[in-house]
Amino acid sequence: MRRLRRISLWRVGAPLALLCAGLLFATSATNARGTDLRPSRNTTLAGLVEEQSRRSASLVRQHAALTHDIEALQAQQGSIDPKLAKQFEDLSEQVGTRPVVGPGLTVTLRDAPPEVVKENPDVDENWLVIHQQDIQAVVNALWAGGAEAMTIQNQRVISTTGVKCVGNSVVLHGVPYLPPYTISAIGDRRKLQKALDDSQYIENLQDYVVKFQLGYDVKSESSMQMPAYEGTLDLQSATVPGYERTPSASPSVSGR
Repeated sequence: MRRLRRISLWRVGAPLALLCAGLLFATSATNARGTDLRPSRNTTLAGLVEEQSRRSASLVRQHAALTHDIEALQAQQGSIDPKLAKQFEDLSEQVGTRPVVGPGLTVTLRDAPPEVVKENPDVDENWLVIHQQDIQAVVNALWAGGAEAMTIQNQRVISTTGVKCVGNSVVLHGVPYLPPYTISAIGDRRKLQKALDDSQYIENLQDYVVKFQLGYDVKSESSMQMPAYEGTLDLQSATVPGYERTPSASPSVSGR
């Protein structure tokens, strides 16, 4: 009797165990959606940033290719007046949609080295990293020094370019970047350097360069090439400094 009871329990328990295992496998497959559930190096912040950067760069290349095709089709519709064509070229260079070459400066900003961070555990970690304000200070100084064109992380800077901190990365044109950060400007190198030296913010940054070994290097370039901006030029919103922003009423709300 005891043996018969053991056999009957096995016959009942085995199908239940197999059913539970099947549900577990199905749940894992659904959650994974074809990916590995085991954490890997790609799940680190640096890996995610690099992956997003590659994806964004691919989309930018697709956008540039489509824009080139549109321009080619427009050219087939008929010739453009030479004066308008010249004006278009001049404006394209000013806007940043044409590549440029010339002398200038490259500024490189870096976070404090890891050993400095370990040696200063009581120091506010915000003092040991490069922030968007530091990048913007360099950019503003170079514009004030007469920069004719500029890039950040080899991305062309235009009138709507914004720099924003997200965690320990900086987002530019929707793409996250990790340090070091490079800002290059084409123009008169002496005037650009003087503008950097005259910047009060950069002078304050130099204190942290000395105390905590933040990276701040300036390199003179006899000739540098800057790519054209290949993203969208659409302006989402803008305000005039000194004027209160008044939201516009939606036609569906106002009934007009």
